[in-house]
Amino acid sequence: MTKEEQIIEAQRSKLKKGNPVLSLLRPCKIGDGIISLNEAEKKAYEAKFETSDFSSSLFVPASGSGSRMFEFLFDYLQSPNEETRGKVERFLANARNFAFFQKLPHEIQQKVADLTIDMAEFVSFLLSESGLNYGALPKGLIPFHQMPPFVLNPFQEHVLQGICINPNMRFHFTIQPEFEKEILASIKQLEGIALEQAELNFSVQNPDSDAYVFTEEFELVKDEGAKEIKRPSGHGALLPNLQEIDEQLIFVKNIDNVQLYAKSDKSSSYFKTLAGLLLSVKEQLKTCVENNNFEELKNLSNKFFLFSDEEINNYSVDIGALTNRPIRVCGMVKNEGQPGGGPFYVDVDGIPKKQIVEKAQIATDNHNHQLMLRSTHFNPVFMVLDIQNINGKKFDLSKYRNEEHYFVVEKSQKGKKVQFIEQPGLWNGSMENWITLFVEIPNEIFSPVKTVLDLLESAHQ
Repeated sequence: MTKEEQIIEAQRSKLKKGNPVLSLLRPCKIGDGIISLNEAEKKAYEAKFETSDFSSSLFVPASGSGSRMFEFLFDYLQSPNEETRGKVERFLANARNFAFFQKLPHEIQQKVADLTIDMAEFVSFLLSESGLNYGALPKGLIPFHQMPPFVLNPFQEHVLQGICINPNMRFHFTIQPEFEKEILASIKQLEGIALEQAELNFSVQNPDSDAYVFTEEFELVKDEGAKEIKRPSGHGALLPNLQEIDEQLIFVKNIDNVQLYAKSDKSSSYFKTLAGLLLSVKEQLKTCVENNNFEELKNLSNKFFLFSDEEINNYSVDIGALTNRPIRVCGMVKNEGQPGGGPFYVDVDGIPKKQIVEKAQIATDNHNHQLMLRSTHFNPVFMVLDIQNINGKKFDLSKYRNEEHYFVVEKSQKGKKVQFIEQPGLWNGSMENWITLFVEIPNEIFSPVKTVLDLLESAHQ
């Protein structure tokens, strides 16, 4: 059997097993897994980061397409209903408030203002190659905000806001390679605003990590040329990209979670706070290891919910084995019904451990459903990481990943159901065995843009 055949069979086997589910114990809450910092603590940790000289990098997964932002426009044209009609009416009524309105020709601007625009013509101009081409561009190249006289896209704004966190911040974006020149050109336009040239790195998700697509009967799906169809296998495939970053502190944020620059101070401030907290905890862990002080480690763990009692007792004779792991500090916002993962204690071979859990990983029985309903917080992907040990040597991140926590994804292709495997999520199974801290952060720091209508919310105006 060839290597490719082995990969195909392994993925087919995972699909047959079905989506792995975690054994939930309870949701993390304030005082039980999640830390709530008072203002004095927040300022102290922020100051600790600001007075440190550690190198920093902002890591932003940014290969996602922008076409989904405009899906309701397609839906309206193909099959109008009350819901899509309402969205289109809101879209047109507020058209002048979108940053990309400034990119429209004057003639189209006038038609939109007069409500005489033909919707098919307008959508075509926005999304097609003959117009603004937003249907093909990555989301990060679509203008989100106005900062007169500039119209800014998320790539530009992440650079501006990253420099507010650390003037020497380096930047790492994972991108679609065909757009690298356009992304670089847009960021270069900032040099007059940001005063100095940002240090940029781009990488792509390794196509070798792409997943094979299968039918419901677990047969390979092939194209017209009888070649096996493959799809990107989720953000968990970016773990090797993260591994390549050399900076001590790595800040992680999604490309579409970016605030209007004038309203970004709180986000920058909390990023500094989480970084200072990480530095403080790592220093204290180092002291515990150097002094082999098990009691002090337990006190530290109790304060920050680093390890469960069972986990500590498992390592009671080897502090180094327990603490010698990558560290992540994750911001958590109060749950207001957002889709996505949340913080839970899960049972890992009889040991309670904190994890960020996606809804797809939760069994649908009544017990787990009740636990999910009791969850108070949500993961906005606002994280600070340290992937170096106490001696400054990088960990091999693949050793701290749980390969069994993959995702089964079901899609429709040409009217037929297909399925494929996504790798363990970057902040789920790919970071399962990291030292993890959960910290409550304000909800206004989380303002993702999933549809273009989200740009009408207060964080973006």
